[in-house]
Amino acid sequence: MQEFFTGLFETYPNWVYLIVFLWCILEGELALILAGIAAHSGGVNLGLIIFIAGLGGFCGDQIYFYIGRYNKKYIQKKLASQRTKFAIAHILLEKYGWPVIFVQRYLYGFRTVIPMSIGITRYSAIKFAIINLISAWAWAAITIVPAWYFGDEIWIVIHWIEKHWYFGVPLLIAIATSVVLTFKKIESNILKKRELKKNENRIK
Repeated sequence: MQEFFTGLFETYPNWVYLIVFLWCILEGELALILAGIAAHSGGVNLGLIIFIAGLGGFCGDQIYFYIGRYNKKYIQKKLASQRTKFAIAHILLEKYGWPVIFVQRYLYGFRTVIPMSIGITRYSAIKFAIINLISAWAWAAITIVPAWYFGDEIWIVIHWIEKHWYFGVPLLIAIATSVVLTFKKIESNILKKRELKKNENRIK
């Protein structure tokens, strides 16, 4: 696998930039890790791949922001299927304000919901774009640089999973499941605190 990716990075470096950009518009964490590995192998430039990945993340959130601002029918559909996430996004925005734009990239399941939730409000589009751009570049750098620095160690782990897939695959599934369950628990706790606060206000 290492030889395949190294050859791909070296032979088609421009395609790597394009793929990372498009991938980061959608989500991007895996793309950022691959970008870091590509930079470690020398297939792409570290600074340029961070810049392009950040632009991809920025474009993605701008799209979601303007969907929230100008496509009410789509939002109503989303609200029906993801009511809980929109409620939590609203709570986070009320409590923490603009820093949520930075944090939301690391919140599982909120990458699309929070920009759309901000778009629904009267929040300044220019202010959102500036914060979004800075946070996108920070997000790209925070993920790509460690992958670039620990490139050899990452390949060791990948080789181990390839050789011992019967251990590696269940381990990856277990890690992914634990991440999902952890975020579900956090969501549940946020909603419970909101309900308790509502009940306290009613009693008062």
